[in-house]
Amino acid sequence: MSDPIIVVGAGPVGLTAALELARRGVPVRIVDRLAEPTTESRAIVVHARSLEMFERLGLVDELIRAGVRTTAMEMHADGEVVARIALDLVDSPFPYSVTVAQTETERILTAALAEHGVTVERQVTLTGLTQDEHGVQVVLEHADGRQETAGTGWLVGADGGHSRARKLVGSALAGKFEGEKFLMGDVNADHDLDPHSMYTFFSPHDGPLLVFPMEGDRLRLIANIPTDEQRTATREWLQQVVDERAERPIRIRDSRWLTVFEVHHAQVPEYRVGRVLLAGDAAHVHSPAGGQGMNTGIQDAHNLAWKLALVSTGQAGPAVLDSYHAERHPVGAQVIRFAGTLTRVATLANPIAQKLRNKGMHLLTGLAPVRQAMADRTEETAVAYRRSPIVVRGRGGGDLHAGDHLPAAGPELRAALADAHEHVLLTVAVDGSAPAPVNGVTVRQLLVGAAATAPTGYDAAFQDPDGRAAARYGLPNGGRIMVRPDGYVAAIAPLDDDAPLHAYQALLRA
Repeated sequence: MSDPIIVVGAGPVGLTAALELARRGVPVRIVDRLAEPTTESRAIVVHARSLEMFERLGLVDELIRAGVRTTAMEMHADGEVVARIALDLVDSPFPYSVTVAQTETERILTAALAEHGVTVERQVTLTGLTQDEHGVQVVLEHADGRQETAGTGWLVGADGGHSRARKLVGSALAGKFEGEKFLMGDVNADHDLDPHSMYTFFSPHDGPLLVFPMEGDRLRLIANIPTDEQRTATREWLQQVVDERAERPIRIRDSRWLTVFEVHHAQVPEYRVGRVLLAGDAAHVHSPAGGQGMNTGIQDAHNLAWKLALVSTGQAGPAVLDSYHAERHPVGAQVIRFAGTLTRVATLANPIAQKLRNKGMHLLTGLAPVRQAMADRTEETAVAYRRSPIVVRGRGGGDLHAGDHLPAAGPELRAALADAHEHVLLTVAVDGSAPAPVNGVTVRQLLVGAAATAPTGYDAAFQDPDGRAAARYGLPNGGRIMVRPDGYVAAIAPLDDDAPLHAYQALLRA
C-alpha cells in the first residue's frame, strides 16, 4: 500500500479534502497544529453550491438541521431598504444559504471522517518539506517535541492564511496588501430582525455593518473599522458601533466571541506546486464581504480530492491535477474581485457618492436580471469550468454546456447522481426505448426516460414520461452526459456518437 496522502490543516477545507479521499478508499493522514478544534464560530455561511457538495458527501441534512436557512439579503441605508435579493432565484435543490457556526461544520465533517477510520492528528506541526518527481518528504513536529520524517505521494496544504505548506514550497500570496480591518462579534442579542435574511447597513459616517442571524437569538456582527484602529474588541465597543450603524434595534446581551482582524486581498500564482496542492486560505484570502471564503475553500477541496484520488490510485495521469489550478484559480480570483468591489461600494465616504450608490442600487436591483445575477454570484451557482483542460467542449440543445454543473431533474435521479462516488454516464432516451450502453466506458451508467427496470448494461433506470429531463438538459433527441464526481459535466454526446465520451477518458489518462 502506498504512503497516505497528507492533508495539513483540519479546518473545513482540510476536513473536506480528507473525507473525500477517505470515502474513495485512499489512505490519508490529516494533521493540525492545534490541540483541540477551534471553539470560535469563524465562517458561518454555507451557500447553495456548497450545500450541493455536502449532499454528495451525504451530510447536507445534518448541516441544514444544525443551522438556519437564509433566503434573502437586504441592504439598508438612510432608513430604507435600498435592495433586497431573494436567494431562492437560484437554480439549485437548495435555493438558500445555511447560517451555521464553523464549529458545527467542522464537527459534522470530523464525525464523518471518523466513520472512515481517520482521525485528526493534533498538535502536529509541519516544519519541513522537500519534494521531487516521485514524492514529498515532510518533517512533522509532535507535541512532545518528537520530529517525524514521513513520505507521501502528495500533500494538500489547507492550513490557512499563514500556511506553512505555502511557505515551505516557496510560494507567496500576491495582491493588494494595504489590508482592511474589521471588528467582529458572535453574540446573543435582543432584536426584531428576520432570522432568514442577512443584512448590510450602510452608515453615512462610518463603514458598513454586516448582520447574520443565527440559531435562536444569536447574531454574527461584522463592522469595517479604520486600519489604524488599535483597540481590543469589547462588547461595549461593538454595541456602540451597532448603535451608530444599524437602523434596527439590536441590544447585545452577551458575547460568545469578539475579535479584531485584518485581511488582505491576495492569491498564490499557482495552486499546484509539484506534488503540493494548496487550497482555501492557503491559496487565496479576501474580505468577508459576500461570505464566500470558506465556501470557495471547501469547493477547492472537493474539486481537488476526487482528481487526487484517481491519480493516486493510477486511474488517471498526474496531468489531471493541472486542471485543479485551471478550474479553481479563476474562481478564487473572481471571488477576490467580487469581495473587493462589495467592500469598496460599502465604504464610500463621499456623501454624494453614497447617495448615488443607494439610488443606483435600488434602481438596478429592481431589474430581474440583476437580482438573478446577484443571487447566482452569492450562492456560487454560476461557477462553471467551460474552459477546463479536462472538459470536452460541447453543449446540449439548450443552455447546458460541458463544464457546467449538472442541474437537478427529478428527486430520484438527483438522489442517484448525488449518491455516486464515481463518474456517471447519464443516457437520456426520449422515445421510450433503451439505447445500448456505451462499451469501453467504465463508469456508472444511468438511463432516464425508459422503463423503470434497468436494461442490461445499465446500473439504474428512471422514468421520464413528461420529458422533463430531456428538456432540462436540452436534449430533445436524446443524448449522453458524462458527469464528473463533483457534479460537473465533462462531456455531452449525441446517442449516435461516443467520441466525446472517449475523448474525455483520454484526457484523464494523459
